[in-house]
Amino acid sequence: MGIVEEKIITIGLLLPKLPATAGLYSPAMRSGSLVYTSGQLPLIDGKLIEPGGMGKVNEERKEEAFHASRVSLLNALAAIKSVTGTLDSIERIIKLTIYVASENNFSSQHLVANGASSLLHEIFGDHGNHARSAVGVAELPLNASLELELIVQCKFPII
Repeated sequence: MGIVEEKIITIGLLLPKLPATAGLYSPAMRSGSLVYTSGQLPLIDGKLIEPGGMGKVNEERKEEAFHASRVSLLNALAAIKSVTGTLDSIERIIKLTIYVASENNFSSQHLVANGASSLLHEIFGDHGNHARSAVGVAELPLNASLELELIVQCKFPII
């Protein structure tokens, strides 16, 4: 276990096992020093954390979605580890993109994204500063409340 995973544990969280893919794609891909994740849902042990899928996010469900973004972020980190062998290879978080299944007139996607952004800062400090997009969408796979993607820059050597 590396330094970054130990930091995750001191925060009171665990890096999950890599969730199974729901199609014919890789959870993460490396290109040079960059690693791109596929969209990660808020899954724990292969199940959406919201019973039956939380579905659309609105003002009343904003806090639940904030938590779901943190779960999705941990899944994205697990995907990165599957490519790099260790999270200690992450030099900088480049970009976080979050898609929020939103009810009409819900415009607080940025507050939902703050869940994942704040966790990146807790784990990586200044290296967790990143560019970000938070986008409201009509529907997501499996009726999930959100989907998250990361782009990270890694140091060499990585496995």
